[in-house]
Amino acid sequence: MTRARKGRGWLKWIVLGPVLLVLLVQLYFFAQICWWTRFNPSMTSFMSAQLDALREKNPKAALEHKWVPYGAISANLKRAVIASEDANFIVHDGVDWLALEKAYARNNQKQKVVGGGSTITQQLAKNLFLSGSRSYLRKAQEMVIAFMLETVMRKERILEIYLNVVEFGRGVFGAEAAARHYYGVPAASLSAAQAARLAVMLPNPRYYDRHRDTNYLSRRTTLIMLRMNSAELP
Repeated sequence: MTRARKGRGWLKWIVLGPVLLVLLVQLYFFAQICWWTRFNPSMTSFMSAQLDALREKNPKAALEHKWVPYGAISANLKRAVIASEDANFIVHDGVDWLALEKAYARNNQKQKVVGGGSTITQQLAKNLFLSGSRSYLRKAQEMVIAFMLETVMRKERILEIYLNVVEFGRGVFGAEAAARHYYGVPAASLSAAQAARLAVMLPNPRYYDRHRDTNYLSRRTTLIMLRMNSAELP
């Protein structure tokens, strides 16, 4: 083999190598998602990262988390989360393009990524596999995973997993743990007011875990309560 042909061979792998690696990563994500259509995830990327952070200070730290089925979560919380986080959850294909357009405009105005316009499906994609960093590359991967989720899962299953793994406070994950952490009740018993307050905490749960009586939290909770009746459940 001539030196020129060897050079072209190396060049081919330099180009194709990253492409193949990206494809393998996507296949891994898709295989995991297919598995989770029938089996519940025991740990997510966000949960693992938070547990590592907690154990830096306390090696015996553990997460507050207990999986409960869809029917054991109050309809109040389901409606509140949809009203607060993703009003078009029932109808979109994983991405709310209008919300993304508005977020892009805000980011350009601030000249940095301050919001992503993520749907519940995109948030689940991020929580399951990705980090909390903000970049357009991570956003693109989040969208790809969101489309995978919507392709193989029913909306009800997506919402069930989301409500069981989303972060509600420092080391607090899922509706059941949140209901007991904040109100001392099971997730099935959450009132409309309790559910609305939990939903409003989602964008910044660790902060609101420490600051539970801010004026914004009260005002936003009242607004979400007014919107809950119009939130359509899967």
